[in-house]
Amino acid sequence: MPESVRQLKGRRKIVALTAYDYPMAQILSEVGIDVILVGDSLGMVVLGYENTHFVTMNDMIRHTQAVMRGHTEGLVVADMPKGSFETKELAIKNVERMVEETGVRAIKIEGRPEICRALVEAGFAVMGHTGLKPQEAEKMGMRGKNEEEANNIFEEAKALEEAGCFSVVLECVPADLAKKITDTLAIPTIGIGAGSDCDGQVLVTHDLLGLFQDFCPKFAKRYVDLRSVMKEAILSFKDEVERGIFPSP
Repeated sequence: MPESVRQLKGRRKIVALTAYDYPMAQILSEVGIDVILVGDSLGMVVLGYENTHFVTMNDMIRHTQAVMRGHTEGLVVADMPKGSFETKELAIKNVERMVEETGVRAIKIEGRPEICRALVEAGFAVMGHTGLKPQEAEKMGMRGKNEEEANNIFEEAKALEEAGCFSVVLECVPADLAKKITDTLAIPTIGIGAGSDCDGQVLVTHDLLGLFQDFCPKFAKRYVDLRSVMKEAILSFKDEVERGIFPSP
């Protein structure tokens, strides 16, 4: 399955969205999303943390299990949380646990090409990630705006490919840098806030649906305001209960 995603480069754009539970995994599968990412963004949009730093292995395993129960189509990729891959030995131990307890077939690592290489050599499918790395960042925002930082991101992207990653996420980098990386790599790039020239795009589904209001990245497009729709439905239920209309005879 990771290889089928890799083979989409140059054929058509790859579509990726996040899921953290069973019903969302069902929906994304039914509409044919290529990559379902169980992102550590669940720390913010599901668990209510201010960033991804507090997400644990147990959190990621439980939510990945739920997604795996619901998905029928597409590749599920699980984020490895902050602190779970500090050494090669720890990374292999935790990825083995993730795979054994969830059945997921691919994981994502932020940065760390040497860790990615060790995991690939151990037989795991790895999605890389460069640019803005939320697990390391104290402040969110664009990366690669100056020449030195742009060169570092470019070199890390190449190193992730050389390490054996089947694709790489480019987060919050200038569009021209993302295009340069996309044109250079033989593996697909999946952009998030990185312009339209990447081989695919990923968004946090809660942003797309208007379910999360604490923070909305400038690059995220809200396709519907489900928060308002849900509030309206809940208020209707509240009103009917208070007036004795629900339940009906």
